[in-house]
Order: sequence, then structure tokens, then C-alpha cells
Amino acid sequence: MNASRAYIGLGSNLNNPRQQILQAFTALDALPGCRLEAYSTLYQSKPMGPAQQPDYVNAVAALETLCQPLELLEQLQEIERGQGRLRSDERWAPRTLDLDLLLYDELQMDTEALVIPHPGLHQRAFVLYPLAEIAPDLNVPALGSLQNLMEGCPVGNLRKLEER
Repeated sequence: MNASRAYIGLGSNLNNPRQQILQAFTALDALPGCRLEAYSTLYQSKPMGPAQQPDYVNAVAALETLCQPLELLEQLQEIERGQGRLRSDERWAPRTLDLDLLLYDELQMDTEALVIPHPGLHQRAFVLYPLAEIAPDLNVPALGSLQNLMEGCPVGNLRKLEER
């Protein structure tokens, strides 16, 4: 079985967000059948939802995986739970860790459990700019080149926290 390349969006704004992201990189690399290939610099962004919450720390990781998409999603959710993520019905609520499966090879899928490419990917500077650090020549299925997507999504309040 050939390995696939998945891109994971990471975000945190609770319980030492920078540490949550760094811990998540380690957890991603430790997943069975997976290897962390690359990860971006950490970025700071304003929350998408209610403004009465702390800023987010964001990053993107490239993962080589033998897992199928839904199996990988399950493992990502297990990492979230292990780092204290409590899911609520409130959209864009503060969280210790959010792991989004952004892309999986050239796959396009739309199920109740998972949509790939991630539906908000092309509108989120906190995804596009870190993704461009590790995959600048990427083409996003059905959306086009990453560089063109970035042209349509200004950097806004996104701020790089540190060099890698």
C-alpha cells in the first residue's frame, strides 16, 4: 500500500496554545502508520467566531500516512481529546486543540463526517500562509494553485510568531 500525503491544520487558543501545537506535532508523528514530514512556523490569528476569546496559534503540518481519510480523522480527533478538547455545539468556540484534515493527496470527498478539501481552506489566511511555507507549489483539488488562492485571501491580522 502506498503512503498518502495529508495536510493538517492546527489551531489552539486555550491552555498554553503554543505548547498545545508543539505537543500536537509530536502526537502526529507518533500516529501508527504516519510520519510527520514538515510543519510550518507558528502564526497568531484573531478568532473567527466570538471576539471575546483569546487569539489563536495556528500552523500546518504535512503527514505521510498509510491511513485512509476517515481513519486519519478518527486519529486526529483522538489527539484532540488527549489534549483536553471538549466538543460543544457552539461554532468557533475556544479550544485547546483543533486538528483539521485539510487535504489528502488529490482526493475530493464530501460526506457527513468529512469534506476534503476542507471547505474553508481557501478563505483562511491562517491556513493558506502556513501551508505555503511547506508546500508552495501545491495545487488544491477543484480550487487551483495555492499561490492564486493566497492572492484572493489577504494576510490580514495573521502574524508569524517565530521562525522555524
